[in-house]
Amino acid sequence: MSFTDWLKRNVTEARDSLNAEITKFKSKDLLEAVVAGCVLVAYADGTITPDEKQKMMGFLKTSDQLKVFDQSDVIRMFQSYVEKFDFDPTIGTGEVMQAVGKFKGKPQAQLVVRVCCAIGAADGDFDKDERMVVARMASELGLNPADFGL
Repeated sequence: MSFTDWLKRNVTEARDSLNAEITKFKSKDLLEAVVAGCVLVAYADGTITPDEKQKMMGFLKTSDQLKVFDQSDVIRMFQSYVEKFDFDPTIGTGEVMQAVGKFKGKPQAQLVVRVCCAIGAADGDFDKDERMVVARMASELGLNPADFGL
């Protein structure tokens, strides 16, 4: 391998690594909003199912903005929100709304709500309680819940 090839490869690797870090930095709030919203919806009916967790992880793996995050970090974040709900559902809801609220008036707000709708339906039953928390989330984001079938 020539020095030029070696240099090109290393510059390319460094650029790709830097781009991944920039994407992580720019998308951390979005990751947190999606994970927090998913916990809120999953917790709404009192049971967090494997289907709901798998649906969330599937979305995160395919999202250009969010696939750069390590799965173990996502799982820790998910578990942190679950623990807040286990301690006190009111505190858990407040923490979720704080994370989600960062996107009020931003285009990503619709994405957060749509992902939460998908999580609610992941177990085959997007029930009344799940719909209610997603509708509240949409309202707090300045969105019309009816636009999401809620």
